[in-house]
Amino acid sequence: MISNPTAKLTTFLFGQILGPKKHEYAAVAWSFAYFFCVLSSYYILRPIREAMAVGSGPDTIPYLFMGTFTVMMLATPIFGWITSRYPRRSFLPWINLFFVSNILIFWFFFAKYINDDADHIWLGRAFFVWLSVFNLFVVSVFWSFMADIYTREQARRLFGFITAGGSIGALIGSAATKAIVVDIGRQNLFPIAAAILTLAVLCIYKLRHWVAHEHEAEIGDTVESSEPLGGSPLSGVTHVFGSNYFLGVVACSIFASLLGTALYIFAAQMVEESISDADKQIEFYSSINFWTSLFALLGQMFVVKQIVMRFGIGRSLALLPIFSIAGFVLLAFDPVLGVVAFLTIARRSLGFSFSKPSTDMLYSVVTPEEKYKTKNFIETAVYRFGDIIGAWSVQLMMVWGIVGVSVTMLPFAAVWTVVALWLGRDYKRQALALRSQGVE
Repeated sequence: MISNPTAKLTTFLFGQILGPKKHEYAAVAWSFAYFFCVLSSYYILRPIREAMAVGSGPDTIPYLFMGTFTVMMLATPIFGWITSRYPRRSFLPWINLFFVSNILIFWFFFAKYINDDADHIWLGRAFFVWLSVFNLFVVSVFWSFMADIYTREQARRLFGFITAGGSIGALIGSAATKAIVVDIGRQNLFPIAAAILTLAVLCIYKLRHWVAHEHEAEIGDTVESSEPLGGSPLSGVTHVFGSNYFLGVVACSIFASLLGTALYIFAAQMVEESISDADKQIEFYSSINFWTSLFALLGQMFVVKQIVMRFGIGRSLALLPIFSIAGFVLLAFDPVLGVVAFLTIARRSLGFSFSKPSTDMLYSVVTPEEKYKTKNFIETAVYRFGDIIGAWSVQLMMVWGIVGVSVTMLPFAAVWTVVALWLGRDYKRQALALRSQGVE
């Protein structure tokens, strides 16, 4: 019996509101810290990417997305080969360390070009492509890891709170960039991001230790297994086309990219017209990131668990496309930068609060190989393919103006809503099938 009122309050707060049970506290804390490190390092650098896109010219954005997609298509089989050949406990830390080394390389070149007052537009374009790849890879690998170490029941309770760790990291990263970029210069943000991402490796080792202790009897089936995942380097691709379930996830990803890219291009054009200084542009984008992270954090910590547990994953997934319908109607009536900024913050907040955790929960009913290879393929190559479709489509449709493009987005959002609800039902069907086999 718990008689201490403080202990009762703590148990209620963590168990009923936030989700973790007592034996999960350590694992959830390290998961929270891991995602904090990943997103804080990314959001320190993200405003630089946005400023590079504006400096490169909004008309080049489709080409930048094409470059990103090309790199993703080259990286996907390499990642598949690594996961087929090496055990998870080996490749997880090294992926993060690889990206740390990349950040330090960019630091060297940005510092050199900026100190020499040399033109660095192509360096900026290369950085745009690299950061777009970096973000999707490290986040995808993180959530593959989470889906690997937690059960379906734990995922429904814990993923919202764990996601909040990333939002706090994004919040602090955005605020830090906004506060110091003008004083220290964009090039000196790189070593800060590299140091924070290095701490994520410590979190991986701590979580591996927890898994080894928590699942000692079935260690061969966990992330601590010494066996690689097996399969071919392209298994992630073949699994997608052999499953309606994964095709549904792909469809949602492409619809999300299409609508998000439209807002991204609107913002780039308006910022180029109204804000000329590059560091001021970074401040503007940092402000958007800050408010996005703040609202996403509130949703992740206090709302998403309640929505998913009460209404199911499908309805949680449908919130973003439903809001998008209302948002693009508003933009069609008032196409100004303030409305674009508001919709960007609102849509990304909903995406991080509900769509992302709910999508990650979908992978709790698939095999370990699919959690890493298929998930990575969808969230990197497929996602960036959606960017290409969105960028070129919106670029071609811009002859109709922002109003015309906004109206065109509405039927896509409607179809996205239907697919999201179907995915929720199919997830439930697969979960029941696994439960009938005694798999929790």
